[in-house]
Amino acid sequence: MDQRVPMTPRGYEALKSELQRLKSVERPANIKDIEEAIAHGDLSENAEYHAAKEKQAHIAGRMAMLDDKIARAQVIDTAGQEPDQIRFGATVRLADVETDDEVTYQIVGEDEADAKEGRISVTSPVARALMGKEVGDEVTVKVPKGVREFEVLEIRYDPL
Repeated sequence: MDQRVPMTPRGYEALKSELQRLKSVERPANIKDIEEAIAHGDLSENAEYHAAKEKQAHIAGRMAMLDDKIARAQVIDTAGQEPDQIRFGATVRLADVETDDEVTYQIVGEDEADAKEGRISVTSPVARALMGKEVGDEVTVKVPKGVREFEVLEIRYDPL
């Protein structure tokens, strides 16, 4: 599992920030919760202790996952890229061929994706279909609700 994980500089910093918060805030608070629960005595029927231990496992798992992603990060800075075709980091304005509705997406790493904010994962069906396309190209995308056709109206590389 040595695959690189593409992400923007902003996404990389967010992962590092979350890892730091887990190490410096969440884990020490959890250790304190475990110590307090142990002080209450009988651990076999101590719900606070079991909940704190479960949270400890969750924190440790999240930290390990973040460590792994940070180690495998392929930070892609799109500053200065020519908007000639769609690549990772592109912000793309599309028109639905059937409805003429316009949508704008930015193609980002999996951990950065937020459809409500217009950021889609590079591994999503829409992003995969858009890769390599140019302004004026029509793209057919298979989505869970069927097939949609888009026309690429604009490609730009905003500062990440």
